[in-house]
Amino acid sequence: MTDVSTTETVPRKRIDALDVARGVALVAMATYHFSWDLEFFGYLEPGTSTTGALKHYARSIAASFLFLVGVGIMLAHANGIRWPAFARRWLKIAAAAALITIATWFATRETFVFFGILHHIAFASLAGLFFLGLPWWALAAIAAAIFIGTPFLQSPIFTPLGMVWTGLSSTPPRSNDFVPVLPWFSAVLAGMAAAKLVFIARTPPRVLTPEGWSANSPLSRLLALFGRWSLTFYLLHQPILIGLVFLVSLAFPAQPPSFSAGCNAACTAQFEAEPCAVYCACAEAELEAAGKLESLLSEPASAQSDLETSAIIVQCAFEAGITGDGRNR
Repeated sequence: MTDVSTTETVPRKRIDALDVARGVALVAMATYHFSWDLEFFGYLEPGTSTTGALKHYARSIAASFLFLVGVGIMLAHANGIRWPAFARRWLKIAAAAALITIATWFATRETFVFFGILHHIAFASLAGLFFLGLPWWALAAIAAAIFIGTPFLQSPIFTPLGMVWTGLSSTPPRSNDFVPVLPWFSAVLAGMAAAKLVFIARTPPRVLTPEGWSANSPLSRLLALFGRWSLTFYLLHQPILIGLVFLVSLAFPAQPPSFSAGCNAACTAQFEAEPCAVYCACAEAELEAAGKLESLLSEPASAQSDLETSAIIVQCAFEAGITGDGRNR
């Protein structure tokens, strides 16, 4: 591992502008998670938070957050690695990631989080140490190579759960939060490159110095506070949001979604829109004719174990030309 103790001294004082940027990313993340909560309780159509504009919104938030993680890694270790402080911080992140995995395993087992944003930050905090001594242009080049090259490296051999965290699986797993090593580590390296270029290789703009700009307004102070306590914010915001939506649902329950909307949203997450439309129309018509549609909507878990229901679903999938491996026939 490269020794960075000879690097130009960088002040250890916090930079308000970076804390505010982290706070903005955290608030944006909370707004996305709120849309997921609304969908979970039935106020949005199934698949709303994982498709279309919200899908791209979530990815942009994750990329910006990991970019800031990269900036933080470079600045934290610019004067040398303080191993005791680093170990304490890393153990907190790893423990929080494990807590998320355990909680989601019991709450939403079919889509539990096994390598989400916190897991990636724990990985990046260790892996980033091996890149500290590289010049900014090398970091930027590696980041670009990872981002561009990842799709060409993906293969079905990485599909098992023990390997899917690498990001090289050709079939993404079902998970409420999946941020694999590749290509997302490229965002961390890009942040490290930017930090080395702006803060270490040259004099940074005054706004990006501890003395240059202070969070003085109520809003900026609040955002900076969120940024300084980012791990606490991450762990607490979702239980609070879910609790609020749950309380609202007790007084104003959501209307159950239509079969076609839910079916199409779930299907198009893996397959093309045209065969999904054929499949869902077939399934809705056949299930209604067999008297199974109402039970599927009211009690989906028990209805899906019904042999006749399963046979209809399989037959319609075959007629629509879709298979269970994520590809159209």
